[in-house]
Amino acid sequence: MGDLRKVQQTPTGTFFVCVPKDWAQKNALKKGSLVNLDVTADGKLLVDSKYDVEQQPRSASLSVGPFLGREIVGHYLLGYDIIRIESKDRIDSYVRNLVKSTAESLAGLMIVEETTSMISLQCLMQQQPFTSPEKILQRNHASAARMIRDAANSFVNGDIDLAKNVIERDVENNKFYFLLVRILRTIIQNPRLSEKIGITPIECLDYRLAASLIEGIGDACVQVASNTIALNGVKLSDELRKLLFELQSACCEANEQALKSFLSKDISLAENVRTLRGKIEANYSKVEGVAKESSVDLMPQILAAVSFLRQIYERSVDMADLVV
Repeated sequence: MGDLRKVQQTPTGTFFVCVPKDWAQKNALKKGSLVNLDVTADGKLLVDSKYDVEQQPRSASLSVGPFLGREIVGHYLLGYDIIRIESKDRIDSYVRNLVKSTAESLAGLMIVEETTSMISLQCLMQQQPFTSPEKILQRNHASAARMIRDAANSFVNGDIDLAKNVIERDVENNKFYFLLVRILRTIIQNPRLSEKIGITPIECLDYRLAASLIEGIGDACVQVASNTIALNGVKLSDELRKLLFELQSACCEANEQALKSFLSKDISLAENVRTLRGKIEANYSKVEGVAKESSVDLMPQILAAVSFLRQIYERSVDMADLVV
């Protein structure tokens, strides 16, 4: 339980509550100091002693180790602006390449200083005005939606170049995901920012789950594209091509409606995503039947590709379920 304080009243009718002395001293408050009061949407009162103080960049120092890449990603997601990698000895080329590739996978993170024993990374992404989580999610979804269409088309048409392009674009898709997670964690750590943007902590959780599902859809697209490359230009029958196009269309429809239902909180749209299951399962069964009549080399690739397309639908259902 927190520190309970009794509400008091002056002779003129003004209500007041004394702030804890330890808190006041810790925040260098004295008689005449100004604090900012914010009323949250759920009726809580936030007292901010540093409302007019410019926020300083958060920095962290990391040592070279076996999990350096994951540590860099972790600190980026926690909102650190400056990440220094330091070593007592000379940093070798392997570690430098690891740091560079990790930074390139994260939006706004760049190497700003480098010596023989130190590498300094800084997130140069503009934080003000703060980017809306909804806009980032929409951009991430649009990127994944294009990947669905291109991954399926590459498989149906045996287009290896398009398949390789889909795999390369997953890097950008992951950047959107990591950026959104970073923003959501920053909002959760800053109640005033939450109020300003108009997104509650529970909504941050839903956005985090939705972003994870979209990131998973991108991964499924990569797997479909990988199966295209494995086919090495083998042409599919006209019947199979037709069935796969129908399955792709249904998955894309479900994916689009899932995002719309999530952002609008429209339960009827969310239910529409679920009602597509019968159509997708029937189409999947038809593809499976035709695939079994194909050659031994072709059948596993076909079944794997349609399995990943069905995963895309299942993730769309999970996103729609967040509406409830």
